[in-house]
Amino acid sequence: MKQLRLLALAAAALTPMSAAAEEIDMILNWVPTADHAPYFYAVEAGWYEEAGITLNIEAGRGSGAAAQRVGAGISPIGVADMATALVAKSKGADFVAVMAVYANSPQGFYWLKSNGISGPADFAGRKIGNPPADASRVMWPMFAQEVGIAPDSVRFVNVSPQAKLPSLKSGAIDITSDFYNEHDLKVREFGDDLGFVAWRDIGVNPYGNAVIVNAEFMKDNPDTVATFTKVTQRAFKACVENVEPCLDALLASVSGLDRQNQRDQWNRIKELMRDDTTTSVALGAFDDSRMAADYRMVETHFGVEQPFDVKAVYTNALLDLTIKMAKE
Repeated sequence: MKQLRLLALAAAALTPMSAAAEEIDMILNWVPTADHAPYFYAVEAGWYEEAGITLNIEAGRGSGAAAQRVGAGISPIGVADMATALVAKSKGADFVAVMAVYANSPQGFYWLKSNGISGPADFAGRKIGNPPADASRVMWPMFAQEVGIAPDSVRFVNVSPQAKLPSLKSGAIDITSDFYNEHDLKVREFGDDLGFVAWRDIGVNPYGNAVIVNAEFMKDNPDTVATFTKVTQRAFKACVENVEPCLDALLASVSGLDRQNQRDQWNRIKELMRDDTTTSVALGAFDDSRMAADYRMVETHFGVEQPFDVKAVYTNALLDLTIKMAKE
């Protein structure tokens, strides 16, 4: 994480610093991959710096951890799965979501058909491998109820993001959760033996990743947050139009990534970013009815320790409404 911060600062240093630039830490949901490329691109291009922001990008350890960190004010800005963030909000995390990155849930489960699993009904008695703070662990009871199995019928095994595929291949785990982003990598690795179910395909489609901001920071720094949001939205638009410069920025800052894999990821990410709201209202915009449904989902499946008005935890007001998500 320290390396990422230094790289982000070094990239920003290549452009003239605006007067009184404000240094801001941004915690990601995971280690950086293609879905984070727009932030690195905007840093390298000097867009944040020109707007008076020096952005420090830090790798994350899961949406749950990122939501808690932003909610507590440890990091003023972050990226987190929205449903997971709502669970954190019900436990006291204080944040406002300013931009939806994934209009569709990226959550999915992967397995090998040769292990005798044909679908979620066969998950009972199996081992699911993922990191402790993985969003799918938080949301597992909801998924289990939807597919008709007991939530306690599986055993979760702690597996790092990098170890998911090797663990599945070796048989150390039977199933792993992962974002749709890396679907192509798994298809190349396992071919026809790969089993997959997308949460959205079984009717579970809460918002995925979103940019969230600590509520107190937003209250004290409204202009900074507004500027950050518009620059970020502009960066995502640029990457949708031409991802190659964005991949250049990502690969220059993060070691160990394969360019073709990241390009494949980005093509999947564009599918997740696209819905009627992001193509007609604005790229990154939330839909009120969907957010209300997401709150009901959290209330039904996880309980709400501290009830809250869901309309208070997201806003479209900071988005540039002239920027739309491409329809194709």
